[in-house]
Amino acid sequence: MPATAGMPIKAYLQGNPISGFPRFHPLLGVTRPVVIRQQQRAASLLTLTKSSLFESPPVHPTTLSAAALLAACDETRTRRSGPGGQHRNKVETAVVLIHRPTGIAAEASERRSQAENRGVALRRLRLRLALEHRTPPAMAGPSPLWQSRTSTGRIVVALDHDDYPTLVAEALDRLQVTHWNLPPAAAALGVSSSQLLRLFRREPAAWTMLGRQRAAAGLPPLS
Repeated sequence: MPATAGMPIKAYLQGNPISGFPRFHPLLGVTRPVVIRQQQRAASLLTLTKSSLFESPPVHPTTLSAAALLAACDETRTRRSGPGGQHRNKVETAVVLIHRPTGIAAEASERRSQAENRGVALRRLRLRLALEHRTPPAMAGPSPLWQSRTSTGRIVVALDHDDYPTLVAEALDRLQVTHWNLPPAAAALGVSSSQLLRLFRREPAAWTMLGRQRAAAGLPPLS
């Protein structure tokens, strides 16, 4: 009778808890089910580790190209009253864009053609996404776009450029992290607080959103 005759079979099925290798039972041999389970656990842990290391950080939709942002939207066409005369009422020139991932929508109807209204609606959608949709900052410091627009220490961007909503979104994302306190957010972005304020003052909707968020956080109004 082997020395292990009095030990329950279950002890062998559990394997060696330190080395991870299964023990040998004189009657059962190597307990392969334990080996398989150990391999499955190791593979699951490796997959989880890889996914956490290589998972891409969230990307704000304002950083997308026009084509990519349009592809993420549902578009509807309708008629709207307004300038354009009789021809405008006969053709559905108004364009409504709904961003599927967020449900945020924008529309335009003041131009005579669908193509022109689509462009206007897309610019309005970018701004609404910048103001209403938040994502955690993808890096500790400013993005390459932000750095390219602040190389002189000033934020240089035209109000009607696609980069303006993207910069506003990055600034708001950073401000949310600092609980809407301007100095630490400005420092993280490499600009002065006054420069950050000027970015928002240029667009009334952006200025209103900043004031609303600060008020909700219990901070004093901006002058």
